[in-house]
Amino acid sequence: MWISKIIVNYKPGILDPEAKTIQHAFDSLGYKDINDLTTGKYFHLTFGKEVNKERAEELTKEVSDKLLSNPVIENYTFETKEAVE
Repeated sequence: MWISKIIVNYKPGILDPEAKTIQHAFDSLGYKDINDLTTGKYFHLTFGKEVNKERAEELTKEVSDKLLSNPVIENYTFETKEAVE
């Protein structure tokens, strides 16, 4: 069985208001050594036993492109591993 872990973040230059709010809170609380912060989304997909690694990666890319990210403003990365049972 295979799992894919997907991380979606904004592309460089896209405004990330949630990150700006958190960064402001860091500054207010005295965390001056943290220079930058970005936010994102995390997805964990689990595939059935009949799916091989190549198909799991193909499906991960397909759903990431079509559903999990907005390709105009977001990038994603993923890793596909064999599930530990």
